[in-house]
Amino acid sequence: MGIYQDLGLRRVVNASGRVTVLGVSAFSDRVAEAAKEGGQSYVVVEDLMRRAGELISRHTGAEDSCPTSCASAAIALTVAALVTRGRWSDMMRLPDSSGLPNEVVLQKGHSINYGAPMATMIRLGGGVPVEAGQANEVRPEDIEEAICGRTVALLYVKSHHCVQKGMVAPEVMRDIAHAHGLPFVMDCAAEEDLRKYIALGADAVMYSGAKAIEATTSGFVTGRADIVANVRRQYAGIGRAMKVGKEQIVGLLAALDQYDARDHEAEAAANEAKVDWLVGAVNGIHGLRAEKVRDEAGRAIYRCRVSLREGAPAGITMQGVNERLRAGDPIVWARTEFLNLGKIDFDPRPMLDGDKELVAERLREIMEA
Repeated sequence: MGIYQDLGLRRVVNASGRVTVLGVSAFSDRVAEAAKEGGQSYVVVEDLMRRAGELISRHTGAEDSCPTSCASAAIALTVAALVTRGRWSDMMRLPDSSGLPNEVVLQKGHSINYGAPMATMIRLGGGVPVEAGQANEVRPEDIEEAICGRTVALLYVKSHHCVQKGMVAPEVMRDIAHAHGLPFVMDCAAEEDLRKYIALGADAVMYSGAKAIEATTSGFVTGRADIVANVRRQYAGIGRAMKVGKEQIVGLLAALDQYDARDHEAEAAANEAKVDWLVGAVNGIHGLRAEKVRDEAGRAIYRCRVSLREGAPAGITMQGVNERLRAGDPIVWARTEFLNLGKIDFDPRPMLDGDKELVAERLREIMEA
């Protein structure tokens, strides 16, 4: 039994990955202790924010950083900073940015819904999203010709949710932005490399703290000092509705220290071994087919993709399989981005000891029922 079972809720086998719908990730005792101590003490929050920015930047190589309540807040606050440029009277009237340069250009294949629309996060910050190109093809000319006197930045979204084919590379988009004297900003919420995109030349990068880093619910913006300073200023405006707690910040800092010390190659190898086991086990179940697939965004993350094979029981669908997985106790929660194509994915990263065996047994019971 756990704390959620004490509340009358079913246990969840997280086979979906670090996703918000399941609480993102489970943090370590070290992170929990830091958050507990931070929550039980007082601090001048503005001083903590500035010091945290210095410490976060040691992990990213940027000039400065600012903690946020999550990656979505980081996007909204960064857009607000770009639109207002820190001007007090403009900050005080957000999200109304009428009359100001406020357009944020992004590729049409990057205008995604990741649990909420990317366009909504831009609008929350007073921005106006401008989609360049087509959903499956964007040319550099599409981006160039979307830029006008109202443009405040170019945004690149690095995510498995995005269309991967036919998009313009971040390096090309960076060069276009800088040729026009515009900031190039990146949403890298779930990315694992905290230095790569600052080194690539992005002016601001937004990360989740709770995904790859396995921190408390949090996020941060890292990048140019002038942009980050204007992000911090937003906490006197729209940022008040998305303020980050002192316990979240110290939990994030502890997780970042722990993140640098982790053996990421060994973790990746262990997770891939779980996928290989699942593929073998599921392929032994009558009516199911399993294969190992890599994360669409190119990260070293592998998943077990399951579909029906010829000879599956009449009337069964993967939609039905998924519904029965979620109806059980414990709940087995798989990834369903490809459910409309008759496929569900199992991500082993959050699985506890015994979870992969439970998943295989549940699938066997469903197919034999």
